[in-house]
Amino acid sequence: MREEEKNPISPKKPSLQRLFRKRWVFPAIYLTCAALIVAGALWFQNKQDEKTKKDEYEYSQAGTSQQNEPAVPVNEAVEKFAMPVLDPNSVEIQKPFYDYHASKEEQEAALVFYDNTYHPNRGIDIVRKDGKAFDVTASLSGTVTKAEKDPILGHVVEIEHENGIVTVYQSLADVKVKAGDTVKQGQVIGKAGQSQFNQEAGIHAHFEIRKDNKPVNPIDYIDQPFTALTEQKAGNENATEQNNATSTDEQTKENEQTTSDEQSQLNEETPSTEQSTDEETTTPSDEQSYKTPDASIGMART
Repeated sequence: MREEEKNPISPKKPSLQRLFRKRWVFPAIYLTCAALIVAGALWFQNKQDEKTKKDEYEYSQAGTSQQNEPAVPVNEAVEKFAMPVLDPNSVEIQKPFYDYHASKEEQEAALVFYDNTYHPNRGIDIVRKDGKAFDVTASLSGTVTKAEKDPILGHVVEIEHENGIVTVYQSLADVKVKAGDTVKQGQVIGKAGQSQFNQEAGIHAHFEIRKDNKPVNPIDYIDQPFTALTEQKAGNENATEQNNATSTDEQTKENEQTTSDEQSQLNEETPSTEQSTDEETTTPSDEQSYKTPDASIGMART
């Protein structure tokens, strides 16, 4: 009993105090606070960067909208002129395009005889090798501006494209489009048929390419981008203007030279006043007979 009184049970110290007495506690708290501060700084900086990017994006969008121009994809492929058939290997050209610069034989082969008159072919006439009918397709994507039946040319379809380019399809047995329709390249627009204008071709399709309402040879542009036609047209116009300007300059120089030569010759031929007076005084009859031709000679010759 006395021993228990001598060794009383000591009360336990609070656990929090014991924890703070550990050597690693304060370094751990310090590192945790430092990590929280760094994380907060990074989060704040990230928010500022996002706000800056958002402002720049809104500014760029506002600048783009002011241009009032639709955005065009950079990688959008330019369409190429295609034969207006589903299988180009199954058809052939029955009547070529009439080219004014071609040889005489080629021009004769491109004439269409109708109503006792020969007409130059403004396009190409396509027939199937086996003589059967075939589907006619759009050579380029565009908008149908005409789809009607003509008593001489058969069903006619005209499709308008960009930069003043129009493709024409004639001698169709029927059509599957109407004016105002938007068609895609390769879409079937009708079936080949016959026409009174070129009866010798049989079942065929007449195909034309026009630039500013002027026909061009379709064979020159098949498998070529439609921009090749516009670029070539612009190049030809520039060359024509340059040639006209050069011709005008040369003509002006020639006119000036001619005027100068005539003036010099006139000055050489004009005699002095005294010499002219003497000649008029001495030989008036000879000068008059030289300037006035005898009318009887003309009558005799007549």
